[in-house]
Amino acid sequence: MPRAPLGWGGIARLGLVQSALGAIVMLASSLLNRIMVVEYQMAAALPAGLVAFHYGVQLSRPKWGHGSDAGWRRTPWIIGGMAVLGGGGLLATFATTQLAGPFWPVFAALVLAYAMIGIGVGAAGTSLLALLATRTAESRRPAAASLTWIMMIVGIVISAGTAGALLDPFSPDRLLMVAAGVVAVAFTVTCLAVWGVEGAPQAEEKRESAPFGEALKGIWTDPLTRLFSIFVFFSMLAYSMQDLILEPFAGLIFGMTPGQSTTLSGVQHQGVLAGMILVGVGGHAFGGKAGMKLKRWIVAGCFASALALASLAMAARAGPGWPLSINVAVLGFANGMFAVAAIGSMLELAGRGGPGHEGIRMGLWGAAQASAFGIGGFVGAFAVDRLRVALGVDAAAFQAVFAVESVLFLVAAIIALRLNDRMAISTDAAGRPATTGVMA
Repeated sequence: MPRAPLGWGGIARLGLVQSALGAIVMLASSLLNRIMVVEYQMAAALPAGLVAFHYGVQLSRPKWGHGSDAGWRRTPWIIGGMAVLGGGGLLATFATTQLAGPFWPVFAALVLAYAMIGIGVGAAGTSLLALLATRTAESRRPAAASLTWIMMIVGIVISAGTAGALLDPFSPDRLLMVAAGVVAVAFTVTCLAVWGVEGAPQAEEKRESAPFGEALKGIWTDPLTRLFSIFVFFSMLAYSMQDLILEPFAGLIFGMTPGQSTTLSGVQHQGVLAGMILVGVGGHAFGGKAGMKLKRWIVAGCFASALALASLAMAARAGPGWPLSINVAVLGFANGMFAVAAIGSMLELAGRGGPGHEGIRMGLWGAAQASAFGIGGFVGAFAVDRLRVALGVDAAAFQAVFAVESVLFLVAAIIALRLNDRMAISTDAAGRPATTGVMA
């Protein structure tokens, strides 16, 4: 007999894993970033390059997803991935405290640490999403996607606030203790959260797994899977390009202090949360098929993001007096709408062709997202720097980059509209997804 779908309690427990994952990633992408640049006076390119490298390592996500498909168990991959992630976080922290000494041995340790972080995020995150896709009822997927991502953000906020409070006054030993505490709590929470949630695989679900290369080639031949991968890349590229330039934009064009620009970033994240909550509630409560509702949220979120970024491009020309906080809040709200709807669609589309290849599909889309994030943040910052020098005008440089982001979101919206058409074509008369692609 097939296993019953997860209830809200089970979904919330898996959301705790996202919280734990976000807490450890915060160490590498935020806390150590600042400490390398400020306390150890390293060039900002060092942490930026390491973060981009960890995204590059996540191109291995399809392999980890296929591994969890082949083993018919997601839980060991989640726990194992979190163990590698935690080990990478601790090694990165220790190596950072050694930056006052010889550089190249420390750099080698940092590269290894961020490789472990990328592997850990890929293995644990991909398998977690595959488990959600396998065990969540269709009607609950919008709310499940919202809940798990909100919990990830909450995990980042709580761990960042707690770590920040415990780090003063700063010392290398205190940093190591705080990092060890974050990793220990996150790993313990993960083990407790996933314990018993998955259950044993059912006999009717099992079948022989195809080799990785054959499985990847097979799912790539599915037009809907391929189109959704392209959508994920373009939308996340547009989403991430402003990550590293929004606060400098606020300081250079609007004369905001560091505290004010940080507050502006907080306004954006509040908007993201509001957008996620709207999709979670609206996608679950409003009438109609869940998958088609999610596609409408995706299209609406992409169009709204494009408009908000076009407004930011105009803000660059207008300067002080423009309602920047409102503009940024709308951008965050629109980003939250499309992002969580996209995750919900991933949960829906992962099982195309029947059970057994949710992991590799999630891995493919995770790799598309990671590559877009790695490229987007770097390209956005690099383009602003080059344009400021070439044009000699700060406002025009930011205006050009925001305009390009707006166009990218329009492209993503067009792709999302094509996804709607493809989804309708690939659904049979009984309303079931067509079974194209390899049976991995």
